[in-house]
Amino acid sequence: MFYFVKTPWWLKKLYQGVVWDYKSTHKTLYLTFDDGPHPVITPFVLDELDKYNAKATFFCIGKNVKEQQQTYERIIADGHAVGNHTFNHLNGWKTADDIYINNIDEAKKHIDSAIFRPPYGKIKKSQIKKILQSDRNTRVIMWSVLSGDFDKAVSPKQCFNNVIKNVKDGSIIVFHDSEKAFEKMAYTLPLVLKYFSEKGYVFDKIQSK
Repeated sequence: MFYFVKTPWWLKKLYQGVVWDYKSTHKTLYLTFDDGPHPVITPFVLDELDKYNAKATFFCIGKNVKEQQQTYERIIADGHAVGNHTFNHLNGWKTADDIYINNIDEAKKHIDSAIFRPPYGKIKKSQIKKILQSDRNTRVIMWSVLSGDFDKAVSPKQCFNNVIKNVKDGSIIVFHDSEKAFEKMAYTLPLVLKYFSEKGYVFDKIQSK
């Protein structure tokens, strides 16, 4: 499985009009969690974040929100941000634009947010254009660092190293509150929170409205 742990500059140039990181912050990091909510894993994440008074952003799948409404409501009640991650976790590269946009709109019925992240990070420029044209308040949020918690070939320790060796002020970091990623995420998240908190960093959410 090939992917960039740290998003290269040329990819940011290639896909303009989306958010890759935040440049004007001082010792602030943005933890994000994709693919939830999950009835067990998401509460684990919320409990860990609470230990450090850390805020995060959860890019939720509409179908999961519909099935796990109580967990979704806890995310918001705990002061975190939510974002749209399509209704069925669609791959934009493999999906016609109209079907893709309609799937995002279906998720909007359950997710009150002006931020969107494409599943797998796979989205066509034409889809980005239509998303931004449909609502001027919408922002497409990508990332600057992938933890690799979804990758079977990555060890928990390597997942931790992926994060601590590649972040800088304003980095947007990707984890997943999903069964596939749980083992590595559960190992890495507490260590990341401890490591950067001790260095004076704060964890903030991405404004979703």
